[in-house]
Amino acid sequence: MKFREFADTQVKVSEVGLGTWQFGGDWGEMSEDNALRILETAWDHGVRFYDTADVYGAGRSETILGKFLAGKELGEAFVATKLGRFPQPGGAANWTRANFKAHVEGSLQRLKLEVLDLEQLHCLPFEVMKKGEVFEWLRELKREGKIRNFGASVETVEEGLFCLQQPGLSSLQVILNIFRQKPLEDLLPKCRTRKVAVIARLPLASGLLANKFEKTTVFAPQDHRNYNRDGAAFNVGETFAGIPFEKGVELAEKIRPLVPPGMTPAQMAMRWCLDFDAVTTVIPGASKPGQAAVNADASGITELQPGTHHKLMEFYKSDVFPNIRGNY
Repeated sequence: MKFREFADTQVKVSEVGLGTWQFGGDWGEMSEDNALRILETAWDHGVRFYDTADVYGAGRSETILGKFLAGKELGEAFVATKLGRFPQPGGAANWTRANFKAHVEGSLQRLKLEVLDLEQLHCLPFEVMKKGEVFEWLRELKREGKIRNFGASVETVEEGLFCLQQPGLSSLQVILNIFRQKPLEDLLPKCRTRKVAVIARLPLASGLLANKFEKTTVFAPQDHRNYNRDGAAFNVGETFAGIPFEKGVELAEKIRPLVPPGMTPAQMAMRWCLDFDAVTTVIPGASKPGQAAVNADASGITELQPGTHHKLMEFYKSDVFPNIRGNY
């Protein structure tokens, strides 16, 4: 596993992390035992960056991660969580100074930590972020020693560019993958210049880029790849990168010939992200320990050839971009 500096903190994080949304149940049912085995396998393969959120399973993901990390030396892992979408009190009632503090305290308790390495706004409405108060509350929490760094998880490039103007911002979490290349144009170069860490989420486009689905694949009722594939519950971009599922399966199959020998399609997708030096870490999820191992091993794989990058960009422009739905 290779490591990259997180923003300008001089702290190094694993360039392949682990996303833990699936521990909350929105990717289908997952037992705590399986989640812990996934965490242990990722750890054994060098993963030291863990991304979670208070809303994942209403705290379940944080609780499981906290249980796992309790057996590790303090400071070995970098823990990033998110706030703003917790079910209690929910909605706009979450976006107050008092509830920001309460939700951070809740995350600290579940994660069994005294201070959070990174607290992130969790895809808050743009109009809420524009008011600026949420950033000041994060600065206050940092001054109080509850968090070391703060950032924002955003849905659109426009939101990301706005957040970059906020003093003290350490990171941006964005959807970035072979099917979602828009952040490469303007956002990532500005992050590099300003030394803001880039956390690439959904590097596999909800599994499409692993190239294992068929058009007839059925997902569990509680899996967002079933109930949100058309954006019925939240931003459609969070599911299959905003591409209709059947079309996504077709597109993933079309790029299979570009996968270099010795790589899996999933590893090529993550290697693609990591080849951009503005990216600090990618945070694929995993539903099985073996997936966590394969994902982590992408760190040690040789960079893709420039010709492959060119072909993937041209494919995105001609075949993928016209099929993307939702805010981007």
